Amino acid sequence: MLLGLAVGDAMGAPLEGRPPPTVKVTGMPAGGMYTDDTLQALALARSLVVSRGFSPEDCMARLLDGYLEYPQFYGPTSSAVFTLVLGGASPGTAAEQVHRTLGRSRSNGSVMRGPPLGIFCSSPALEEVSFECSRLTHWDPVCGACSAFVNRMVADLARASPRDEAFAHACATCRNPEVLGLLRGYRDHRPDPSLDALLATHCALAVFMEAGSFADAVIHAVNMGGDADTVGAIVGALAGAHWGAAAIPPVWRVQLRDHDLIVDQARDLFRVAVGKGE
Repeated sequence: MLLGLAVGDAMGAPLEGRPPPTVKVTGMPAGGMYTDDTLQALALARSLVVSRGFSPEDCMARLLDGYLEYPQFYGPTSSAVFTLVLGGASPGTAAEQVHRTLGRSRSNGSVMRGPPLGIFCSSPALEEVSFECSRLTHWDPVCGACSAFVNRMVADLARASPRDEAFAHACATCRNPEVLGLLRGYRDHRPDPSLDALLATHCALAVFMEAGSFADAVIHAVNMGGDADTVGAIVGALAGAHWGAAAIPPVWRVQLRDHDLIVDQARDLFRVAVGKGE
């Protein structure tokens, strides 16, 4: 899952904010550099390992470390929240303050970082902790519902549930009518690789559900343009959880920046999940 997320992020990064390319991208860009999608997912994964559970304070501290190192990668919602927290605002109120100031916070930043929660936890508590993690930066409940949907699918896929069963379970546990309505009928709507949390989640779900392999899924996702790195990351997380690391083309893995670090983080997260019976 973590490798898939990072691969999708890195392959989509050069296409972010652009229209679909005239020449299809089919390989890892030079340097294999990922963006804040992977930085945030790794921060969450490490926090889960060190804290042996979701700790809002520890997770926020690790998210801030990534932001301070690569602020150029981060979107306006997360950046505004992190700036407030660095200025002394409470992590528990900063997201709500940004939401009220901007009049919105329905971007996809919390959806892309959430999949490690699905590895750590498969119990009914997953939905609640997904909302809690999402609200560190994104106050809009649609973001939390989208994150919970993706995380539930990751949890089931990584534990060998068939794709259709993982999707059905995510639908059954979704309590947001708007999110459920669009995602349950994903075939009925044209995918849009948008910054909007729900549209990005729908786009990633539609691509993943129709793909025949990990490579097919990621290549399709990133070549849609738009928010290509985030849609690529979400698709990569789902596809990695479903098909496994062995399905990721070896040349992509070799070229991915920090490959070994990501694998180490994944192994640590797995050990903690197994240790708690997940």
